[in-house]
Amino acid sequence: MAIAPTRPSGGARAVRGKPVTGSRESRRPRSARSVADVTTVMGVPEAEFTPKVRAAIMELMEEVDRLRQELHRTRTRLAKIEEIADQDALVPAANRRAFVREMARIMAFAARYDSPGAILYFDLNGLKSVNDNFGHAAGDAALRNVARILADNVRESDVVGRLGGDEFGVILARSDRAEAEEKAKYLAEAIATNPTLWEGKELPLTAAYGAYCFEPGEDTDSALANADKAMYENKKQTKRANGEPLPTR
Repeated sequence: MAIAPTRPSGGARAVRGKPVTGSRESRRPRSARSVADVTTVMGVPEAEFTPKVRAAIMELMEEVDRLRQELHRTRTRLAKIEEIADQDALVPAANRRAFVREMARIMAFAARYDSPGAILYFDLNGLKSVNDNFGHAAGDAALRNVARILADNVRESDVVGRLGGDEFGVILARSDRAEAEEKAKYLAEAIATNPTLWEGKELPLTAAYGAYCFEPGEDTDSALANADKAMYENKKQTKRANGEPLPTR
């Protein structure tokens, strides 16, 4: 399935999460007031309860309802904590730990169902110049802009992450080599043609990119290293074509 170079309607998730909207856990528990209106408990008509038994049962029901509400609040807090833990501290993308975790999950799926998948690796060119000439706040703004460009131009099932410094990664599920290389080129062009606006000035950046399709049974370290290697080869070819000094690692 080809990846269209147009922006999808759903955007991209930085990190895949377990859907909770509409689930039993996401709905607010019934209030104690609604529980008190129940006329039978365990099949026994309420009229057969003595006042003390009825009072004790209603107290227990209210306590159960309170515990349900507390469980709901706890799950909500945990979901928020997990989201924060997976988010990069600076840009709207997954951090490296979450990105590698998602890599492992998608690679396992691909191996199980014999489905292709790829990793795109991007290294920004020009960020040091932005930092030197406009300050690190401008550089941070440029990084955030790049993260948004990547997220806005991939599918909901894909994952965007910041791998460190000025390096980003994208995991493409169900994408073969040709699709991955086409998408990597398209994203690099999107970065180059959408400069960051900073205090009325444009801060242009370009990106070297590499695309790598992971193999069945391959581990995440190997796949990420191969994607990085593909990016470095792309950077060398670009500099050689422009007559620039070759990069050193």
